[in-house]
Amino acid sequence: MIKIPVYMMPGLAANSLIFENIKLPESTFEIHLLNWEIPMVNETLLGYAERMAKLVKHEKAVLIGVSFGGVLVQEMAQFLNLRKLIIISSIKSNLELPLPMRIAKTTKAYKLMPTSLFQNIEALVKLSFGNVIKQRLKLYQKYMSMREKAYLDWAIEQMVLWNRVEVDKNVIHIHGDADAVFPVKYIKNCIVVKGGTHIMILSKCKWMNENLPKIILE
Repeated sequence: MIKIPVYMMPGLAANSLIFENIKLPESTFEIHLLNWEIPMVNETLLGYAERMAKLVKHEKAVLIGVSFGGVLVQEMAQFLNLRKLIIISSIKSNLELPLPMRIAKTTKAYKLMPTSLFQNIEALVKLSFGNVIKQRLKLYQKYMSMREKAYLDWAIEQMVLWNRVEVDKNVIHIHGDADAVFPVKYIKNCIVVKGGTHIMILSKCKWMNENLPKIILE
């Protein structure tokens, strides 16, 4: 039996370790993990997507993207012949952006974000006070390894300035009702996961493992 290739793209600054608890039946699916690459100087999101699409080596693959990775896979889909396109904890157009991001787009406030702080999470762990903060920073340390300033500045700008207005009708959207980054009140036509936060690819892996195979095959 030919296995269904499933390519997975992590969210902004994250690495493919965020998918470590996603277990699809090996008899049916073959998982391929994608990771962020450094954007070229003045590279557009579409140009970046075309470059990343070349990493998908199979026809009729399933492409899954989380958060900003969900935005990217929608752009990649223009260059691919996919079986399914699935986004998790993401948006389908800039009309689903929350109000703070829309304001940041208008005021260009996103340019003021101190992205250089992300570059030394190890130092922040040592300086942090309190177990909750320390544990959270350790999670960032493990999963948020794409910390180059050039990438972060580019990625945040591409996310806020994403110009898609018309939704791709082929997108299957999975979203948590407790997502604080992209609140569900701004999201239309999605599969709602009860109690799912923005990091539900980690916290709701049981739901994902039970439901992703059905969503892919239906």
